Amino acid sequence: MSLPGLALFAATAADAAPLTLSVGGGSAAVKLFLLLTALSFATALLVSITSFTRIIVVLSFARQALGTPQLPPNQVILALALAMSFFVMAPTASEVNKVALTPYFDEQITATQAIDAASGPVREFLLRQTRPDDLRLFYEASSLPRPNRADAVPLTVAIPAFMVSELTTAFRMGLSIFIPMLVIDLLVSTVLMALGMMMVPPNLISLPLKVGIFLLADGWHLLVGSLIRSFA
Repeated sequence: MSLPGLALFAATAADAAPLTLSVGGGSAAVKLFLLLTALSFATALLVSITSFTRIIVVLSFARQALGTPQLPPNQVILALALAMSFFVMAPTASEVNKVALTPYFDEQITATQAIDAASGPVREFLLRQTRPDDLRLFYEASSLPRPNRADAVPLTVAIPAFMVSELTTAFRMGLSIFIPMLVIDLLVSTVLMALGMMMVPPNLISLPLKVGIFLLADGWHLLVGSLIRSFA
């Protein structure tokens, strides 16, 4: 169903059923509205509170280091990053579903209680991947008192600190991929100059050489394994 059709369906459902707020967690129309609202923020949540940012940046670095900026295509890189993000975030998502979503849809808790319950596992994941220096930066910028417990860290501080830490970690991993490929480029350029073949583009020789070494080292396996282990 298309997005306009889905919106029309939601509006029709809301008009057809009386909007009666129950104490347990709200009517079906309210739950549908909250679900559609959450889906509208799905992209922002994917980038800000999941492992997607680190994975997509490192995969982009690997593609640039190999000298194939169009291969794999963007669709493949995005699909791989999404699949790996789902794998990494599965334990956190399972915990959120257990403590927040299932009780809410069973009308055991209210929407406010569900949000508070869901923030616990999310905060735990964010802080586990956040560097103390980045967390300290946002506390100093906001002039907030530093809590004694991890569960007292507000998400307004944890999320931006997490994103800065993810970018730092991703660029470090990307640099470790780029340097060996850069050495290959330099060696090929030096050899061509020593042979007097200055009219031959170095990339013509270094590109298949880099791809071959990457494949011989089982590069995709090593890269994906390193990314997954970096979240342990």
